[in-house]
Amino acid sequence: MINYSQLFQDHKEPRLHGRYLTLSHLEAPLADLPKEAISVVGYSVQNQPIYAVRLGSGKTKIFAWSQMHGNESTTTKALIDFIRFLQGDSVLANQFLADFQFLLLPLVNPDGAALYTRENANGVDLNRDAIDRSQPESVVLRKAFDDFNPTFCFNLHDQRSIFGAGSTGNPATVSFLAPAYNAEREFNETRSQAVAVINAMNKELQRHIPNKIGRFDDGYNANCVGDTFQLLGVPTVLFEAGHFPQDYEREQTRKYIFVALISGLKSIYEIDIVRNDIDEYMNIPQNIPNFYDFVYKKIKIYCDGSKIISNFAAQYKEVLQDNQIQFRAYISKVGQLDAYFGHTTYDCQELEFIANGNSTPVEGEEATFSLQERIYFENGNQLS
Repeated sequence: MINYSQLFQDHKEPRLHGRYLTLSHLEAPLADLPKEAISVVGYSVQNQPIYAVRLGSGKTKIFAWSQMHGNESTTTKALIDFIRFLQGDSVLANQFLADFQFLLLPLVNPDGAALYTRENANGVDLNRDAIDRSQPESVVLRKAFDDFNPTFCFNLHDQRSIFGAGSTGNPATVSFLAPAYNAEREFNETRSQAVAVINAMNKELQRHIPNKIGRFDDGYNANCVGDTFQLLGVPTVLFEAGHFPQDYEREQTRKYIFVALISGLKSIYEIDIVRNDIDEYMNIPQNIPNFYDFVYKKIKIYCDGSKIISNFAAQYKEVLQDNQIQFRAYISKVGQLDAYFGHTTYDCQELEFIANGNSTPVEGEEATFSLQERIYFENGNQLS
């Protein structure tokens, strides 16, 4: 039995932390690798290098890439942790290196990472550029895929804290998708192999974060990289690193992506990967955007000249300032919130909302207010 928590702690890269992760942050961890293991496979719009790590000598080829969206860094941290694991001397690491060849691109969009934006420096979403390949980063990714001819693809992303694991009331801390290869969203052998890997990862993760695993929407989009690679006959798994309670730096989620990578790869070499259970996969709760960072219940507000008891919600916006990510809470919705959950929920006990002399929360304004000038909230949180 693998002690995944200990394995993660033993190989967690201590020089990486938090949400803002750029090429400069990766230089030291990558420099620790043998020179023959790392190469530059291309350049970004702003002429920043896109690095590839090659490890292993097995016949099964694993192609994984992360941070094609520049502000999605959790899986990059986990991928570097996984690389450190492969560089260790454990029996499992040596087994992986013997069974697999790895081609790993930790940071596909270095320009977007520096700016902390989803898009690249030209404002293009690289995950909607699979057909046109109008951007240099898209060309690099596709060339790496074609040259390597992988057996499996792991497409690594982050998702926002708005997603829950179905209607369970739990956040979708990790979500998976076996992307569709056609508009009918059928399951052929290729997609079914991706499903089998997801089922294995879900089974293991349920031991760590029960009921916090989601299934990402599988609407077909030929411009998405995962859909394209699935169509080309390579089983592709989408990973989405989501929210764990109070883990806005995504250090806990990082651990669970690491666990998913190890358990998913174990499933590939330990079982007949063609065998699968589509029903098991479809029973993973689908992601639903039913969470806010803050929900405030039973608050007295003015509405059309009358005082009523209502609710409102606030959501963080992530702002890059002085090379750090600031989380700033803004009022997002006022009114009926029965279908929503809060990562933090306050019972306002029918006390009156007051903000800058106003007794009504206004969508888009900062979530800094008081309850009858007795209980104070700043940036969404109650002050002690």
